[in-house]
Formats: sequence, structure tokens, C-alpha cells
Amino acid sequence: MRISSTQYFNMNVATMSDQQAQLSQLYAEISSGVSLSTPSDNPLGAAQAVQLSSTATTLSQYTTNQGTALASLQQEDTTLGSVNTVLQTIHTLVLRAGDGSLNDGDRGSIATQLQSLRSQLMTLANSTDPQGNYLFAGFQSSAQPYTTNSAGVVTYSGDTGTPGVQVTDSHVVQTGDNGIAIFGSVAPIGTSAVPAATTGNTGTGVISQVSLTNPTNPTNADKYSINFSSATTYTVSQTDPATGAVTTSAPQAFTAGSAITLGGQSVSITGAPNAGDSFSVTPATQGSMDVFANLSQLITTLQTPVSGGASTASFQSALTTSMTQLENTMNNVVTAQAAVGGREQEVQALQTVTQTNTLQTSSNLADLTQTDMVKTIGKYTMTQAALQAAQQAFAKIQNISLFQYLS
Repeated sequence: MRISSTQYFNMNVATMSDQQAQLSQLYAEISSGVSLSTPSDNPLGAAQAVQLSSTATTLSQYTTNQGTALASLQQEDTTLGSVNTVLQTIHTLVLRAGDGSLNDGDRGSIATQLQSLRSQLMTLANSTDPQGNYLFAGFQSSAQPYTTNSAGVVTYSGDTGTPGVQVTDSHVVQTGDNGIAIFGSVAPIGTSAVPAATTGNTGTGVISQVSLTNPTNPTNADKYSINFSSATTYTVSQTDPATGAVTTSAPQAFTAGSAITLGGQSVSITGAPNAGDSFSVTPATQGSMDVFANLSQLITTLQTPVSGGASTASFQSALTTSMTQLENTMNNVVTAQAAVGGREQEVQALQTVTQTNTLQTSSNLADLTQTDMVKTIGKYTMTQAALQAAQQAFAKIQNISLFQYLS
């Protein structure tokens, strides 16, 4: 096959032009550090890069969300710890208030301290997270949840929502609690039924705290009323909360301090009740669960003068009621704090996973779009050498002619 000089010239020029274009491309990749600047450079790689970029953006948002969620949870954890400290102080004061050697003035002083502690508790209930959102307002996080009305009653204006943040593709973590869940509820486990003496009792009977003898007894959910028909006889009325049906026992002989069985629970009454006196045992979830209302009632109890006899018995029973309500609230706060701590650990674990995924995604994206300097510089050097060799060979060959040999 004959190749004319023109064809040979054109072939060599085309080859060197391609090598020059390769050099220019390689130089651009080296100088910019980007190996995939346009989709035409690598259509498949470009599609993968778009997908990886989208994944990286999503992971970045989840990283931000996780940080926000963790900050809120840590703030709530700290706040609940402070709430528990205040409740512990109140608990100590209630125990002190039961000292029989105290007079009305002493109890009044304790009531004053309780008023201050109630204010501290309200301040904590209006705490905010680092973003300025109220921790215990539910979905109404921009408005203060707890206020005091003109009658001095603490009211809640938030809702029952539980705010959350999307922290992964498939998971939303709860970042706060509403005020009802913390300050107006009791935990399903660890609470005690609330004993109380009926207002207007004339005897000196005092009811004890409730002892749980059989936690699985379904009748523990019933409300009980102990009614004295005489100083030595009583009946027990049992109310089913589901149906409202009331069952009354046969008259039973009363012995001061002896246990009175109420389903899977028991309670005792000391002193000497009179005919017509009554006492109640109410499941924690069916009585007052609002810590602010219960504290207000406790303060009123301590401010009420005690003159002995029936008034002393009424005071002692009221303290028992308040103590049980307070301990139920403390149990609820501790339970809520444990749940918050669990969510903190969950977010921290997700942060580790997200960080790993982010690094892997960034590495994969870099492999597609960033220049491998060692490999590219080596290729550039080889191409440059090949171009120079082609140029030198072309220069020599194009000077060869038949006339040189004839001469």
C-alpha cells in the first residue's frame, strides 16, 4: 500500500495534535485538582458524582440536626436534674414539717420556703434550649408555657405535643417533653396510690401511706373509700374506674394500726376515727398530678393553724397525701430524665455513624472528581515524552528525499 507524503504528513500532525490535546487536559486536571469538570469528561462518573453530592448534602443536614437535637436533650437533661434537686429539697422540708414539736410559726416558715421553691420550679419549667425554644411547651415552643394568674394559680398554656427532629432517613428523635408529661403526670411504674382523709373528719384517725403487696392485682386500679359507721366498725367501698360500679364490703372490725387490705395494696389508720369519718385511696393517675397545684395545697396545709385533736389528725393525713404526691412526681421526673439520657446516647451513636458515612461519601466523591496527582503527573510526563519523540521523528523523516540518496 502506497502512502503519499501528504497522507503521512497529515497522519503525524493528527497524532501530535491528539497528544497535545491530551497534555492540555492533563495539565488542566493537575492545575485545578479536578479530574471531572464537565459531564462529557466521564458521563457515568458524572452521574455517580451527582448522586454522591446529594448524599453528602443530606448527611450534612442530618449532622446539623443531630447537633441541634443533642444540644436540646442535654439542656433538658440538665434542667430535669435541677428540677429533681428542688423536689428533693421540698421532700426534706415536708419530712421536717411532720415533726410534732413544731408550732404554727415554724410550719409557716416552712410554707414560705416552699413558696420560694415553687417559684424556682416554675422558672425551671420555663427553661429554654440553646435555640431559645421552651423545653416544656410541646409544639408551642415559642411561648412561655407556665404563668401565674391573678388568683396566684400556676397555669399551663402549652400543648401535649412532643417535638422531634429528623436525624436519619428513617428516624425522628424526640427532642423535648411537654409540661404535662413532666409536671402534670405520673410514671406508669414506681408510683403509689394516694391516701387521703376526708375534709370534715371529727376523729383523730390518721391514714398511712399505701403499701403495695401485689403489683399485678388488677383491682389496684380501683378507687377505695374506707367509711366508719362507728368508732370500731368500717366498710370498704370499691369503685371500678371503667364502669363506675361501686362494691361495698360487709362491716369489719377496726383495730388502730392494723393493715386494711385493698386489692393488692394495704393501708393502716392510727388514732381513733369517729362515726362518719372516711378515708380514701386513689390510684395516682386518677388524682391530682399537677405538682404546682399539689405544692399550693401543701403550702395551704402548713399555713393552717393546728389546735390539736381532729385538726392535728387532719394535718398529719394531709402531709401523708402531699408526701405521696411529691414522691410520685419525683419518680416521674427521674423516669423522664432517664428517657432523655437514653435519647442522648442514641443521638451520639447516630452522630458516629453519620460521621463515618460522611467521610466515606466524601472519599468516594473525591475519587470521582479530584485529580490523582501521582497518577496524572506520571501520565502527563509520559505523554509529553511521547509528543517530543514524535515531533523529533517527524522532523527527521520529513527531511528525507530520493535526491539525497542520488547525490
